[in-house]
Formats: sequence, structure tokens, C-alpha cells
Amino acid sequence: MDTYLAVASKRDWRSYADRPIPNDVVERILDAGRVAGSAVNRQPWTFVVVEDEVRRSALAEAVYAAGNVHGAAFVVAIVTPGGGSPIDVGRAMQNMMLTAWNDGVVSCPNGISDQDQAVAALGLEDDLQPVTVLTFGYPRRPLDPTDRSPEEWSADANRRPLSEVVRRV
Repeated sequence: MDTYLAVASKRDWRSYADRPIPNDVVERILDAGRVAGSAVNRQPWTFVVVEDEVRRSALAEAVYAAGNVHGAAFVVAIVTPGGGSPIDVGRAMQNMMLTAWNDGVVSCPNGISDQDQAVAALGLEDDLQPVTVLTFGYPRRPLDPTDRSPEEWSADANRRPLSEVVRRV
């Protein structure tokens, strides 16, 4: 898929089809996060894949929208020492979500409402803190990003116009 088409057509999805994601697609998504750039190449992240149902349920109650976690086929928390490095985490997160989208998998980042519960649900030790929880799954309805041009997707996005977000000095 064309990169601009992927960026323009990618939307966050909060409900998913009841269909597993193949292991090779999961590995590609995780590897896309791994190869993201980071400040001074520190690679501060750990990707915690949540497979245990008890842990997943506890984690669901620690994010703002529990249903996103409950319904996902694949859940991964990005954790860092002290919960820091938000720009690096954002780069890894976007790589993962765009790679998923390239394979027809939709995703959503989930904010954490109860940090202590998230730490316990993930079994984190030392100073590791979750920064975000990503949920992935196949869409409930078919969606083909190539049905429209990147410009059409961009025009249809519920975003402020470019003229309002760009300032030239």
C-alpha cells in the first residue's frame, strides 16, 4: 500500500470481528514497533503481549474503554522505564498500527485510566510503566483503503483543515 494512502485511510477502530490474527501478521506488527527510531537509539520500550484472559480482563478495567481490550484479537502494552519516552513510544505505536493496516488489521490506542491496576495486570516489575495499550483485530465490516484516493480519504477525515493547523513564519 502507498504510504500516504495508508496514513490518510487509517482510522481507529474500537470493535473487531471475532477472527484471530495469524502469527506471521502479529510478528510483523511487533517487528514494526521494534524497528522504530528512538532518541539516541535507546529503544526504551518493551512490548507486553497480553494473551492470558485473566490479565486481559484486569487490563481492560485499567483503560478508558474496556470494550476495546475485551473485543480485540491481539493486545499489546508498550511499557518503558518510568513510563517515559512518549515520542519514542508514539513512533513505535504508529509503525505498529500502520503495519497492521497494511495487512487489513485495524487498531486503536487506548489510554490508561488506572496506572496501578495496569502495572499489576501486566505483571510489571522494577520501574516499568505502561504508556499505552494497543488493540488490534480485523474490522467487523469489509473496508478497502484503495476504494478512494489518499486525497479523498484526507478530505473525509474528521480533522481540522490544513489551513488551521499550519502556521508559516
